[in-house]
Amino acid sequence: MSNFFVSIVLPTYNRKSTLARAIKSILQQTHSSWELLIIDDGSTDNSMELLDSIEDSRVHWLTLPSNKGVSTARNKGIEQSKYDWIALIDSDDEWLPNKLEEQINFIERHPSYQFVHCDEIWIRRGQRVNPHKKHAKHGGRIYEHCLPLCCVSPSASLIHKKLFLEEGFFKEDYPVCEDYDLWLRFFSKYEAGYLNKLLLKKYGGHSDQLSNKYFAMDYWRVKALHENLELNKEFLTLSEYNLTVIEILKKTKILLKGFEKHQNFSNYKEIKYLYNFYLQLTVAT
Repeated sequence: MSNFFVSIVLPTYNRKSTLARAIKSILQQTHSSWELLIIDDGSTDNSMELLDSIEDSRVHWLTLPSNKGVSTARNKGIEQSKYDWIALIDSDDEWLPNKLEEQINFIERHPSYQFVHCDEIWIRRGQRVNPHKKHAKHGGRIYEHCLPLCCVSPSASLIHKKLFLEEGFFKEDYPVCEDYDLWLRFFSKYEAGYLNKLLLKKYGGHSDQLSNKYFAMDYWRVKALHENLELNKEFLTLSEYNLTVIEILKKTKILLKGFEKHQNFSNYKEIKYLYNFYLQLTVAT
């Protein structure tokens, strides 16, 4: 296992208050064969001052000249990584000390997997909370579980780099749901290994989370579903294809009602077109 090297990619933007915790959780990993690539996405809070106290040759950082978004930051880190396996962690999350060791052991026991994720502990406003049933984690052929919402936390994942090289990186024009889109592409073709162990703490409830900033996040999920169908339809079973169409219709219908209620018509025509397009498909079949 000591010869199993991992490139850890940590994007950050104005998260000085939580970045130290994330970095500490990496330095405390029981598996020590890794490099850490910290990508500062144009922070203005002096986040990088934290690195002055880190004397570890495995830790590297890159500062982007301006804020480009989490997808650009992650992609820069992946592009500069040295090793075949990529572990992602967000700057407000925290790994348990055995996170990498447990996932590497899983991969060594199941070498056919190119992806493994783990279970997680949710912390909201300082209190541990129980995830809802819809957030349950799965392994194997998980494509249909990816349809309603994002079913894998980036910070819980360990990914072979070849998946990025073959299926593409995070889409930089997606301000949110970039992980949802990536998992659709990955799991149209690949199975996911799942380690049913709590190896990650996810902290939520703070005001700067992207999910708190964007109206109608399902717009980006619909966009991802539609684009993935056009790209990977041939790799889906008939049942998976039909479930995707049903999910698109469900989400577009809700979006259209929301647009009308809030008098927000910037994406109305696009969503209306997709709703009618997929509705006609169901009528035709």
